[in-house]
Amino acid sequence: MKFIRSSYVPIAILCALISLQACKAKKVIAKKTVQPAETTAPAAAPPVEQPKQQPETETKPVAPVEREKPDYNFGNIQFDFNSAILKTASYPVLDKAAATMKMNPNARFTLSGYASVEGTEEYNKTLSGDRANAVKEYLVNSGVSAANITAAGYGTANPVGDNSTEAGRALNRRVEIHKQN
Repeated sequence: MKFIRSSYVPIAILCALISLQACKAKKVIAKKTVQPAETTAPAAAPPVEQPKQQPETETKPVAPVEREKPDYNFGNIQFDFNSAILKTASYPVLDKAAATMKMNPNARFTLSGYASVEGTEEYNKTLSGDRANAVKEYLVNSGVSAANITAAGYGTANPVGDNSTEAGRALNRRVEIHKQN
């Protein structure tokens, strides 16, 4: 029984110290008061000169300012083997794409997902669709309208790398972003 009571004593002391710290007096900061400035009558203003009429000059039409065309070349979004999880290295590319898409709200985009040759064609088609949807979800969460984005998976079609090497297969695990015409 003494053990239980003796273990409560340090806890009680600790709670008391914490409570005292919370009750510490607050410093009062004096508010500065602004003294009103002395007002004096303004001096008489000098007479205002009327601007001289300048002869009218012929105005030339200004050429319309051309806006810089958006860069729709975003690059590919790469994925790890057997994964539809976005790599953090892809975020800058996706952020650039989202910013460009938001500046052009009437533009429509296609997300084409692909896979390397490992696995069955049915599995690769599903995986590539999941990859395209992961990119779409990121873009929509970044403020792009979901109605402007179409996502599709194409499996092992359209390889950009040699599927006989690991480096080539890694290039084929991707999502491409294309602007629709």
